[in-house]
Amino acid sequence: MRASGGMQEASPQALFDEEFLKKIEYLYVMSKKVFTGRLRADRKTRKVAAGIEFADYRNYAPGDDFRALDWRVFGRTEKLLVRLFEEKEDLQIAFLIDVSASMRYGTGAKLRYAQRMAAALAYIGLCNMDRVSLFAYSDKIVGRLLPLSGRGQIFKVFHFLEGLESGGGTSFEEAFRRFSDSSRRRGLAVVLSDFYNPGGFENALNFLHYQQFETYAVHIEDPAERNISARGDVSLVDAETGEALTLTMTPGILTQYARAYDAQCRQIESYCVKRHMLYFRTPVDLPFDEIVLKIFRAGGFLK
Repeated sequence: MRASGGMQEASPQALFDEEFLKKIEYLYVMSKKVFTGRLRADRKTRKVAAGIEFADYRNYAPGDDFRALDWRVFGRTEKLLVRLFEEKEDLQIAFLIDVSASMRYGTGAKLRYAQRMAAALAYIGLCNMDRVSLFAYSDKIVGRLLPLSGRGQIFKVFHFLEGLESGGGTSFEEAFRRFSDSSRRRGLAVVLSDFYNPGGFENALNFLHYQQFETYAVHIEDPAERNISARGDVSLVDAETGEALTLTMTPGILTQYARAYDAQCRQIESYCVKRHMLYFRTPVDLPFDEIVLKIFRAGGFLK
C-alpha cells in the first residue's frame, strides 16, 4: 500500500470536479445558517487581560493581577472590577481515514466516499480558520498532511486525498496511538472507516477518548455488504487477511448473516453513544452532502 500527498497531473478530477466544488461551497453557506446565533468557529473564550477585544467585567478576587483592574470604574464606583477580554482560539480537526483493503470492497466506493466526506468537512474547517490535518491509516499511519489553515489550502487537501490507495490490514489501536503521539494539541478526531478490524474497535476509540480527543465516528458501509445476493456453494475471502471460508448460501444462512451485520452496527453505535462520541452510519449510496449536513445539525463540529 502507499499513500501520498501527490497526484499525477494526467489523472482526471474524478473525485473533486466542478460539481463537487459547488456542493462544498453550498455546504459552507449552509453551515453558517445552521449555526447562526451560536458560538461558532471563533471559539471565543473569556480570559483576564488577554486578547484584544473587551468583553465584560467581573468582581475582583484575591490573587488577580492588579493590572487587570479598571481603575476608572473604581474612581467612579469604588468597586474593584477586573476587565475580561475575548481571545480567539482555533480548533484542531484531524481526519483519520481508513485505507485498509476492506475499503476497496466492490468498486471501491467506500474509500471514495471517505475521501469526499473528508474533503467536504475539511473545507468547512479551513473556511472557519481552524487547523486541519489528515491521516491515512491501515495497520499503521501510511500518509499524513500536516495542519493547514485557510480556504486556499483546500487544494493541498484534494491532492493528498487523491493520492490515497487502499490495501493491507487494519489496526485501529496502533494507528491511533501513532496519531496521538504526533498531535501536540487536542481537538476533534473524525474517524472515517467501515470499522472492520480483527482486533475490534473498542480499545482504539476508547484510546482517543482517554487522550481527550472529541471523537466523531463516521461508519461508511456498502449496502452490498449486508444484502449478499450469492446462492449455493461459495467461497468467502477476507479482503485483508486472505482467509477463505466455504459456505452453502441458503435463505436461512443469509438471514442470520444480515442479523449479525445489523447487530455489529448497533454495537458500534451503542459503544459510541455511551462514551459521548457522535456516531454517523452512512451507506455509500447516500449523497455525501446529506450526511455532512447531519453532522452540522448534530452540533459540535463547528463551535
